[in-house]
Amino acid sequence: MSSTDAWALHRPGGRDVAIMAVAVVGVSLSGPMTALVAAPALAIAFWRNAAGAAALLPVLLTRERAATRGLRWRDLLSSVVGGLFLAGHFAAWLPSLSMTTVAASIALVTTTPIWTALAARLSGVRLPAQVWWGLVLAVGGVALIAGVDVTVSWTALAGDGLALLGAIAAAGYVLAGAKARQTLSTSAYAVVCYSTCAVVVAVAALAVGVPLTGFSARDWWLIAGITVVAQLLGHTLFNLVLSTVGPTVVGLAILLEVPGALLVALVLLQQLPPLLALPGMALVVVGVALVVRASRPPTVVEPLT
Repeated sequence: MSSTDAWALHRPGGRDVAIMAVAVVGVSLSGPMTALVAAPALAIAFWRNAAGAAALLPVLLTRERAATRGLRWRDLLSSVVGGLFLAGHFAAWLPSLSMTTVAASIALVTTTPIWTALAARLSGVRLPAQVWWGLVLAVGGVALIAGVDVTVSWTALAGDGLALLGAIAAAGYVLAGAKARQTLSTSAYAVVCYSTCAVVVAVAALAVGVPLTGFSARDWWLIAGITVVAQLLGHTLFNLVLSTVGPTVVGLAILLEVPGALLVALVLLQQLPPLLALPGMALVVVGVALVVRASRPPTVVEPLT
């Protein structure tokens, strides 16, 4: 099946909406929980991916074992590419948080659905104008929630560039996943993708001297919780619907993590939301609604030259 078919924009059904709702809750819990962990960010990224792959391996070897018969290396290639992009996302975005403002980093890294939509358009999928308006409104809403404060310096500029690179890498991750899920089960894709990401992140952590062990019991429990809510209920459920709704809808749904995390932080951490949070949330919801409403079986055109 071609990338045009895999990257098409489809209106989610009731089952897809329910699955994505649970996934949004999962990833929304990730940020506030990660803020409570003293362990380095790269260590968290390694363990959530390694543990996520280990948790799904029994499913792959038992319930979905039949789906692995006859698989060839090229069938797994998109999964490996997805894992490399996911590792690139972590490697680019995490350093940006300390180089530019957190607000600017979040606003830039959440441009992921715009990049997936551009890739779909370049592959030959014609997207309605309403989809582009929805994407702009949703990303603009995230920027309002983050309360972007522009900082002019070479370091901040480099951090902004890394955050943008993290968004592009995240788009590559969901695009590769959409292609892989055309031929692979969710567990087969996730095990290969998460394992690849864990290996690359581990090598990067060792290269820069970031420890992967030696944390407190509290940190280990929090990392286990992050693995369950963010990796298994979040990423894996999003990967489950990639083959039915397409990467742009999934990327847009992930944007709901920002207002979701804000609400979770309000309840768990007693952190008051910024002044522009409510209008920002409204823009995100309206933007998502516009894209979903405009979603329909795509019209394929010749790729742009």
